[in-house]
Formats: sequence, structure tokens, C-alpha cells
Amino acid sequence: MERDVAKVTTYYLDVKSCSRCGSRNLIRDTKVGEEVCSECGLVVTEEIVNPGPEWRAFSMEERTTRARTGTAASYTYYDMGMSTNFIGNRDGRGKQLDHKTMNKMRMLRLYDNRSKVEDTWGRNLKIAMVELERLSSGLHIPDPVKEQAALIYRRALKRDLIRGRSIEAFVAASIYAACRMRRLPRLLRTVSKQSTREQKEISRTYRLLVRELGLRMPIDDPIKYVSGIASKLEVKPQTEFIAVSILRRAAERQGLTGKDPRGMAAASIYMACREVGERRIQKEVARAAGTSEVTLRNRLRGLEEILPEQVSWDEAAAITVRD
Repeated sequence: MERDVAKVTTYYLDVKSCSRCGSRNLIRDTKVGEEVCSECGLVVTEEIVNPGPEWRAFSMEERTTRARTGTAASYTYYDMGMSTNFIGNRDGRGKQLDHKTMNKMRMLRLYDNRSKVEDTWGRNLKIAMVELERLSSGLHIPDPVKEQAALIYRRALKRDLIRGRSIEAFVAASIYAACRMRRLPRLLRTVSKQSTREQKEISRTYRLLVRELGLRMPIDDPIKYVSGIASKLEVKPQTEFIAVSILRRAAERQGLTGKDPRGMAAASIYMACREVGERRIQKEVARAAGTSEVTLRNRLRGLEEILPEQVSWDEAAAITVRD
């Protein structure tokens, strides 16, 4: 008899039909916790768990505040957001705890907090994640990039690369590496200004991360820097349009390989300004791009050799439409 019951149970779970009449029209009553056949009335299942909440919400704010789940697991939390906390001085029924129980809970809360940071790993991550949050806020780093930076830092900590070195430098280098991997335009100089460490130390730490962790950094596209440089120079949209077209034509002729992307972007904007008649001196363009005038002139000379002909407005539009 037990064997037949097991077969019937397996039959219900796999096929979802009534064992008496074979009907697939089953009624699920989550309040009672039963699944009933609508044809013959057989109770198919008596242990249905209602996954919904036990409360009602009449607005999105109430639904958010009454959520039973906590925040999602994240690498940006030193404990991945999975730790427990002793909160409040009331029991499960909402009654106030007596004085003796409150003292006991206070001691348990103290022991719990000490146990979380008693090891070196926890203390290191707690300091690093606070610094990561501070830098990310100052640099306006989106959450996916911040998660990537936290993961890079955890890998470095697991490889024991931070022993005897600065935590702040590794956090800044991790953020810069994550920005490079996610193609988010952030200069090393910009990251170092927000950090408490010098640019040379952060640069040295970044090279250590790339070498020891085997990080593969994508090659930056100069086009993504054109918009930021053009915004600082306050040039016309037509100028920015032609600068992008110059870079695309240079890329077709293999003229961007091995060159500094910011220098190439600055040179293309300078060429576009000359084409449309906007007056911009090289010093002004180089300062907006964060590069030197020598680099700008070298990249400009290279573009003039690759593109001896001028790119007009109509040709720029044709190149963009074709791409």
C-alpha cells in the first residue's frame, strides 16, 4: 500500500493530474493549503506552502518597507550582507523584555559584534569596504563597477597581496581596474585625487594587481573620450561629430593602434575645430584632455599623415551613417 501511495505522489508531482479521473483541471487553494480536482473532488495535495507575504500592501512604499527579505548579497559588504544582528528589546510577541533578559541580550550583541571582526580578514574587509563606498560616491561609480572593484579587492586579499601594503591604495587601484574593465572613463589622476594615497603608489599597486591576478584590460576606444573633452571645451555639436568621424576613418586605416586614446581624442577635436573654424589653442585642448601639448602635437602629426585630406561635414555624416 505504501508503494502505491509513493507512485501516486510521484505521478502528481510529475504530471500534475488527478489519480482518480486523470483530469488536469486542478484547483489550488492557498488559504487552506490544498490542491483539489475540479472534476471528482479528490484532494490531490494537502501541504501547499503559500510563498506570498502574510501582510497586505496598498502602495509601493508599503510593499518595499514590509519586504521580508533583506538586501541582496553583495561583494561591497564585508560580510556579503549575510550576517545577523541583535535588534530591539522585545520578544517575538512584541512584549518588552525584562531587565535580566535585556542585559543578557546586550552581552550577546557585544559578543556577536566582536566575533565578526576578530579575524584579520574581517577587519581588513570592513575598513576596505568603507573606503570603497567613499571613493565610489566621490567618483560617481555605478553599482556594477563597484561590485567589480570589490571582487578584485577580495581576490587580492585572498592572494595575500595586501600584507604590509596600504589598504587605501589597493581600494583605489581596484576601482581604477574595474573602471578599465567596464570601459568607464575615469583617469588615474582623478581616482588619486579622491584617494588619500599618491598617484605613484596607486599606479604601482594597479600594475601589481594586473600582474598577480592576471587581469586582461580592454583597449580603450578614443571615441569615448571625445564627448567629455568637447564638453569641457564647449565646442559645437558639429565639431564633436566631425572629431568622431576623424577617429573612425583613422581606425579604418589602422592609425589608432598603440596610441594614447586621450591624445588621439584631443588631436581629432583639434583637427575638427580647424575644419569648422572654431578657435581653440593647443594648450587649451591638451588641458581639457588631461594630456601634454607635446603628446597632442605628436598625435596630430600622426593623424595628418594618415588623413591628408580634410573631413568635411557631409563626409562625416556619410561615415556615421555607414557605420
